[in-house]
Amino acid sequence: MKAKWLSRLLASRSDATGLDIVLRDALSAWQATAPADDGRSHFESRYVVLNTESSGLDPERDRLLSVGAIALASGTIVAEDSYYADVASDPATALVNLLTFTGSGPVVVYSAGLNKAMLERALEKHLGIMPDWIWLDLYWLLPALFPERIARPTRLVEWMRSFGIETFQRHHALGDAYAIAQLMLAAEGQASRKGLTSPRSLAELERKQRRFHNR
Repeated sequence: MKAKWLSRLLASRSDATGLDIVLRDALSAWQATAPADDGRSHFESRYVVLNTESSGLDPERDRLLSVGAIALASGTIVAEDSYYADVASDPATALVNLLTFTGSGPVVVYSAGLNKAMLERALEKHLGIMPDWIWLDLYWLLPALFPERIARPTRLVEWMRSFGIETFQRHHALGDAYAIAQLMLAAEGQASRKGLTSPRSLAELERKQRRFHNR
């Protein structure tokens, strides 16, 4: 699938000049990245927490303003392995660099209904692509893993209070990404204790949780 994305990209951009050579090379390198192995253990996987800031809460009408991303590797937050960009000023550069940073995933979000939708809409609009990432949504996973704390999906701030988590700036793409990354570490540990040791097992747990709440 990835091999088709570059031609789709170049054909779909409204700018006749297309991407500049640096961005084109970066995108080609990203497209050549091997797919993530969703069966590897948490400790062996590089998770990337993605978070967005937008002009509103409607993915169909509102604009993506900025993106923030933080990597988790070997069970720790890699503070220096992070990314932040203002998307509004130069969408193509910001989004290509985000793809380069994220690689082939898996990615972690809180409330995919907004964050995933905003990112996918922007990527399709500005680059003409739709990444085939493994998306893990803590909005659903946390109550499945910690029902004794909060039994149903709720706001991010409630989980931050439950775990005593703070961040350097709320309602900021990277600031909230840092809070979500801390929650992901807690989720990894609890999942492993329950025998859920890989991204694949978390994705399956999320599917079960969604089905349960949508009955």
